[in-house]
Amino acid sequence: MRLPRILTPRVTASAHCDLPCGVYDPAQARIEAESVKMICEKYQANTDPEFRTRAILIKEQRAELVKHHLWVLWTDYFKPAHFEKYPNLHQLFNETTKLAGAAGAKGATDPAKADELLQKIDEISKIFWETKQA
Repeated sequence: MRLPRILTPRVTASAHCDLPCGVYDPAQARIEAESVKMICEKYQANTDPEFRTRAILIKEQRAELVKHHLWVLWTDYFKPAHFEKYPNLHQLFNETTKLAGAAGAKGATDPAKADELLQKIDEISKIFWETKQA
Protein backbone atom coordinates (compact mmCIF):
# COMPACT_ATOMS: atom_id res chain seq x y z
CA MET A 1 0.00 0.00 0.00
CA ARG A 2 1.38 3.41 -0.95
CA LEU A 3 1.21 6.44 1.28
CA PRO A 4 -1.46 8.87 0.31
CA ARG A 5 -0.01 11.81 -1.55
CA ILE A 6 -0.95 14.18 1.27
CA LEU A 7 1.40 12.31 3.65
CA THR A 8 4.36 12.38 1.29
CA PRO A 9 6.96 14.97 2.38
CA ARG A 10 7.24 17.92 0.01
CA VAL A 11 10.53 19.22 1.34
CA THR A 12 13.62 17.20 2.21
CA ALA A 13 15.90 18.68 4.83
CA SER A 14 19.52 17.75 5.32
CA ALA A 15 22.19 18.72 7.81
CA HIS A 16 25.82 17.78 8.23
CA CYS A 17 25.32 17.13 11.94
CA ASP A 18 22.69 15.51 14.15
CA LEU A 19 20.75 18.73 14.69
CA PRO A 20 20.76 22.06 12.93
CA CYS A 21 23.98 23.94 13.56
CA GLY A 22 24.37 25.91 16.71
CA VAL A 23 24.27 22.86 18.95
CA TYR A 24 27.97 22.03 18.79
CA ASP A 25 30.73 24.34 19.94
CA PRO A 26 34.29 23.67 21.13
CA ALA A 27 33.78 26.48 23.65
CA GLN A 28 32.21 23.91 25.98
CA ALA A 29 35.46 21.93 26.11
CA ARG A 30 37.46 25.14 26.46
CA ILE A 31 35.41 26.36 29.44
CA GLU A 32 36.03 23.10 31.28
CA ALA A 33 39.74 23.18 30.35
CA GLU A 34 39.97 26.74 31.70
CA SER A 35 38.52 25.41 34.96
CA VAL A 36 41.16 22.68 35.01
CA LYS A 37 43.90 25.30 34.61
CA MET A 38 42.46 27.54 37.34
CA ILE A 39 42.20 24.60 39.72
CA CYS A 40 45.82 23.67 39.02
CA GLU A 41 46.86 27.23 39.83
CA LYS A 42 44.84 27.24 43.06
CA TYR A 43 46.25 23.82 43.97
CA GLN A 44 49.83 25.10 43.52
CA ALA A 45 49.10 28.16 45.69
CA ASN A 46 47.58 26.25 48.61
CA THR A 47 49.29 23.75 50.91
CA ASP A 48 46.21 22.69 52.88
CA PRO A 49 45.86 18.92 52.30
CA GLU A 50 42.05 18.94 52.47
CA PHE A 51 41.83 21.80 49.96
CA ARG A 52 44.26 20.00 47.66
CA THR A 53 42.25 16.78 47.84
CA ARG A 54 39.04 18.59 46.91
CA ALA A 55 40.85 20.48 44.15
CA ILE A 56 42.10 17.25 42.59
CA LEU A 57 38.65 15.68 42.72
CA ILE A 58 37.01 18.68 41.05
CA LYS A 59 39.83 18.98 38.49
CA GLU A 60 39.40 15.35 37.50
CA GLN A 61 35.65 15.86 37.04
CA ARG A 62 36.25 18.92 34.86
CA ALA A 63 38.84 17.02 32.80
CA GLU A 64 36.29 14.25 32.19
CA LEU A 65 33.88 16.90 30.92
CA VAL A 66 36.57 18.20 28.56
CA LYS A 67 36.91 14.70 27.13
CA HIS A 68 33.15 14.35 26.86
CA HIS A 69 32.74 17.60 24.92
CA LEU A 70 35.64 16.72 22.63
CA TRP A 71 34.23 13.26 21.93
CA VAL A 72 30.84 14.75 21.06
CA LEU A 73 32.50 17.05 18.51
CA TRP A 74 34.67 14.24 17.17
CA THR A 75 31.88 11.70 16.80
CA ASP A 76 28.76 13.80 16.18
CA TYR A 77 29.81 17.04 14.51
CA PHE A 78 32.77 16.22 12.31
CA LYS A 79 31.91 14.12 9.26
CA PRO A 80 34.04 12.19 6.71
CA ALA A 81 34.37 15.24 4.46
CA HIS A 82 35.93 17.19 7.34
CA PHE A 83 38.43 14.41 8.01
CA GLU A 84 39.33 14.36 4.31
CA LYS A 85 39.87 18.10 4.22
CA TYR A 86 41.80 18.10 7.53
CA PRO A 87 43.78 14.84 7.49
CA ASN A 88 45.36 15.57 10.89
CA LEU A 89 41.97 15.94 12.62
CA HIS A 90 41.76 12.40 14.02
CA GLN A 91 45.30 12.69 15.41
CA LEU A 92 44.52 16.13 16.83
CA PHE A 93 41.45 14.81 18.67
CA ASN A 94 43.39 11.80 19.92
CA GLU A 95 46.20 13.99 21.27
CA THR A 96 43.77 16.47 22.80
CA THR A 97 41.63 13.89 24.58
CA LYS A 98 44.79 12.25 25.92
CA LEU A 99 45.92 15.66 27.21
CA ALA A 100 42.59 15.88 29.03
CA GLY A 101 43.03 12.38 30.44
CA ALA A 102 45.14 10.68 33.10
CA ALA A 103 48.38 11.14 31.15
CA GLY A 104 47.63 14.86 30.84
CA ALA A 105 45.73 17.50 32.77
CA LYS A 106 43.52 15.03 34.62
CA GLY A 107 46.56 13.33 36.12
CA ALA A 108 48.68 16.43 36.68
CA THR A 109 48.51 19.54 38.82
CA ASP A 110 50.83 21.61 36.64
CA PRO A 111 49.07 24.58 34.99
CA ALA A 112 51.45 24.18 32.03
CA LYS A 113 49.80 20.84 31.22
CA ALA A 114 46.42 22.57 31.19
CA ASP A 115 47.90 25.22 28.87
CA GLU A 116 48.92 22.46 26.44
CA LEU A 117 45.35 21.19 26.53
CA LEU A 118 43.98 24.67 25.87
CA GLN A 119 46.31 25.10 22.89
CA LYS A 120 45.08 21.83 21.36
CA ILE A 121 41.46 22.84 21.92
CA ASP A 122 42.24 26.10 20.12
CA GLU A 123 43.52 24.09 17.13
CA ILE A 124 40.29 22.09 17.05
CA SER A 125 38.28 25.28 17.43
CA LYS A 126 40.04 26.88 14.46
CA ILE A 127 39.16 23.92 12.25
CA PHE A 128 35.62 23.81 13.64
CA TRP A 129 34.98 27.45 12.75
CA GLU A 130 36.51 26.95 9.29
CA THR A 131 33.98 24.16 8.68
CA LYS A 132 31.17 26.47 9.75
CA GLN A 133 32.16 28.93 7.00
CA ALA A 134 31.81 26.28 4.28
